[in-house]
Amino acid sequence: MTFPLLASACLVAVTLGYASLCAGSPFGNCRKCRGMGHKLKTDRKGRLKRGKDCRRCDGHGKRIRIGRHLYNLWLHTYRDGTTAPARKPTPKG
Repeated sequence: MTFPLLASACLVAVTLGYASLCAGSPFGNCRKCRGMGHKLKTDRKGRLKRGKDCRRCDGHGKRIRIGRHLYNLWLHTYRDGTTAPARKPTPKG
């Protein structure tokens, strides 16, 4: 196998793997709070306590994956561009 063929095969495998991940699990853990929904703080004694809700994920801990977001944008654009025009009502007579 030549190097370009091997590189393209690896690229196709990675792309299909990520596409299947986005289709099977469209939401992933938030990168800022690591899926907890909030930050951990320490009080004066050094004990952990719950901090403020994460602003990135609004306290849910989950965010939509980049690939799924791009797919949703493409799907909405495709649907908006291919909708059938509205029919005019025909006069009865």
